[in-house]
Amino acid sequence: MLLSRRHSHQSNSPNQKTRGLLLDRGWRYDLEVWFFDTFVAHGEVNRLRHRVLDLADLSAGSKLLDVGCGTGTLAIQAARRLPEAGQVTGVEPAPRQIARARSKARRAGIKVDFQSGVIEKLPFPDRTFDTVTSTLMMHHLPDELRRQGLDEIIRVLKPQGSLIVADFDYPDGHKSRTKAAANGYGGTDTLPELIQQTGFNDISIEHITFRRSHRGWTGASVISAHKG
Repeated sequence: MLLSRRHSHQSNSPNQKTRGLLLDRGWRYDLEVWFFDTFVAHGEVNRLRHRVLDLADLSAGSKLLDVGCGTGTLAIQAARRLPEAGQVTGVEPAPRQIARARSKARRAGIKVDFQSGVIEKLPFPDRTFDTVTSTLMMHHLPDELRRQGLDEIIRVLKPQGSLIVADFDYPDGHKSRTKAAANGYGGTDTLPELIQQTGFNDISIEHITFRRSHRGWTGASVISAHKG
C-alpha cells in the first residue's frame, strides 16, 4: 500500500473481487514498508500504528477487526496487546498478503483470525466487533467505495463500537492529490464527512507530520469515531 505501483482492480480469487486498488506483494510489501518507514518516515508509520491501537483502548474480551489488514502487522500488534479472551480478526482481499499475515502470526506464536474478504461485503454478521481499524488503506478506494465500505463497517460494529482510520495526507494543490481526485480518489480530508454521513458520531482527528514528504504525502491523519 505504501510504495509499489503494481496494482490491479481485483484479486486472483474468483470469489473475492474488489473495486478498489489492490496490492498483492507478500513479503516484498513488508520490505518496502520497512524501507519507507526507516529512511523516509523515520519511524512515523510504526508510531501511527501504535497510536491507532492506543485509541482502540483494547480491553478484556474485546473483538477487533482490521479491515484491509495487508500482511497483518497491525493485527498482530493488536493481538499482543489484547487481554485474555479477546479476539483479533484481519480481512484482506489479496491472497499473498493474507498468506504472509498468517505466516507471520504463526511464526510469532500469535493467534489472529486472518480471512480473505472485501470491504464491499465484509464476511461477518451484524454487530460482531467492538472496534474496527483501517490503516493506510482508504486512499486505495474511490469515495463511492469508501461509502459502501463504511456502511459495512458500521453494520459489523456493536452499538457504541469504535472506528479508527489512519491514512496519508496530501497538501492542498499537490499534483498527486489533484490526480487522485480526478480519478475519484479522495484524500483524508473527505473521510470525516463520509464517516459522519454513515452514522458515526464523536468524530475526532489527529495529525502526524512526516519529516520528509514522499509522493506528496506530508503526513497522516488518525480519525476516530463511535457508532451511535
